[in-house]
Amino acid sequence: MNRRGRPRETNLRRAVSTTYYALFHCLALCCADLLVGGAGSSRSQPAWRQAYRALQHGTARNRCERQSVVTRFPVEIQDFANQFVRMQKKRHRADYDPYTLGGSDTTFSKSNVLHEIAVTNNFIQRFHQAPRKDRRAFAIYVLLDLRAD
Repeated sequence: MNRRGRPRETNLRRAVSTTYYALFHCLALCCADLLVGGAGSSRSQPAWRQAYRALQHGTARNRCERQSVVTRFPVEIQDFANQFVRMQKKRHRADYDPYTLGGSDTTFSKSNVLHEIAVTNNFIQRFHQAPRKDRRAFAIYVLLDLRAD
């Protein structure tokens, strides 16, 4: 924070990036736990780690953008998927877009960042409330190649 108590833009950008990663790691954990086994289960640690690390940012975003499939899931998963896409785009702006640095872009205002954190937290909580079978199906959808046959 600077002398006036306002957060630095770099801290706000980091918060946007971290908010996206909260979604990403929530989904990676879902994939590993629902496909290999959660904490306390008899699971192979190497298999769990492989399932966790198998999630790819670009593939997950592309699958979350495919509304023809996403709309088949419960609304909790649809909302999660839509927020995943929105926050990945915001993370890219926060981490890589030099044109928004130091500008008047409100994406990185304290109020907008706090709002995104709260909304994302809500979507993560609701995602965990979706039926287990649907979260498992979503995990398979974002991890495995789609087959037409």
